[in-house]
Amino acid sequence: MLKYSRQRESIKNFLMSRCDHPTAEVIYRSLRKDFPNISLGTVYRNLALLTELGEIQTISTGEGPDRFDGNVAPHYHFQCRGCGALMDLQMQSLEHINLLAQHEFSGEIDGHSVFFYGRCRDCISREKLDTNQMRKVIDRTDKKCYKIRNDS
Repeated sequence: MLKYSRQRESIKNFLMSRCDHPTAEVIYRSLRKDFPNISLGTVYRNLALLTELGEIQTISTGEGPDRFDGNVAPHYHFQCRGCGALMDLQMQSLEHINLLAQHEFSGEIDGHSVFFYGRCRDCISREKLDTNQMRKVIDRTDKKCYKIRNDS
């Protein structure tokens, strides 16, 4: 039987209240407000235990530190190549890919992991804004150059 821990419960509740998949460092900084003596090592140990117990998910993106998710139900993730944000992707299940994979594999397929990549809405908006601002600068520059050429 596992002994109750307020710190572990706080970590789990923190993750359940978020959908941005924070790093251990973000969790640590947030919990220090309520637990000033908590160490980063304690946060990592509790994250490992909660993952082992199946109460949270550890997400390795291949870039940067692991991220953590309080939602253990099957779902998919999207990672923005612009800002690095990691978010839940609301969509229908792709369970049928297990059957497709099983058809081509002589072993037993019992699950899958799918990550989607691209640019998030905020990055696209920023890019459009930057592009529009650049067009304005180029338009102004072209007009000035044109005026200079006409004045000569």
